[in-house]
Amino acid sequence: MTTIPFEARRFQSTAAYYTRYRVPYPDQLIGQVAKRAGLVAGERVLDLGCGPGQLGIAFARLAGATVTGLDPEPEMLEAARTDAAAVGVNVTFIKGSSYDLGPRFAPLKMTVMGRSFHWMDRPATLKALDEITVTDGCVVLFGDRHISSTPDWRQAVNEIAESFAPERNANRERRKSPDWIEHESILLRSPFGDLERISVVRERKLCLDDIVGRAFSTSVTSPQALGAKTAAFEAELRATLLKLSPEGSFLEVVEIGGLIARRG
Repeated sequence: MTTIPFEARRFQSTAAYYTRYRVPYPDQLIGQVAKRAGLVAGERVLDLGCGPGQLGIAFARLAGATVTGLDPEPEMLEAARTDAAAVGVNVTFIKGSSYDLGPRFAPLKMTVMGRSFHWMDRPATLKALDEITVTDGCVVLFGDRHISSTPDWRQAVNEIAESFAPERNANRERRKSPDWIEHESILLRSPFGDLERISVVRERKLCLDDIVGRAFSTSVTSPQALGAKTAAFEAELRATLLKLSPEGSFLEVVEIGGLIARRG
């Protein structure tokens, strides 16, 4: 089974772009997941691989959960603390990763992961979570699925990323290899094998800055990963996008969802 090697500073330099330019998790989705999971105010939630804390902050704000966020990137944690303070919620953010899971996080009602599970040793992570999650608790994987982009700016971004950052792009491509096992199959073989998906579909209008910022928010084409090639990458990307849409206006249709995994 393919496992992507752990790299603690993989998302260094992305925090400034992540919250602003990644597809957001709608309040409606957070509320639906909290209800289906039976989350009660005050219960403990772990935001694992929290990044800038979007999910953890949302569950604290909308569901009154007692939230801890765990992430290996100090820059992300600082952004998370700033964003939590800005909306007036109390979330504890700790430096660490899935390899640091243990009794200090127990008892958990829910663990949420936003686009982070694929970076982990997934079976080992679920085994560790099983030991610190209450009987009626759950794991929820959040993410987004591209439906369409008009014009097709995503293909342009991917081609330029492959040109400027071939090694980093190869890591991303591992998830398309025959050896990659999808999250659902991993979960079905774990203690959390009862699966339910909740999602919403949104159409979003984007400008050039939105797409460039999205590219900079990824580990493949972050400013830290690109280094001295950052300015050239941005210039080529902007020029390519303007050829696709001289007005600099784009659309995307995206499904944002949460995969709830309970014990069978």
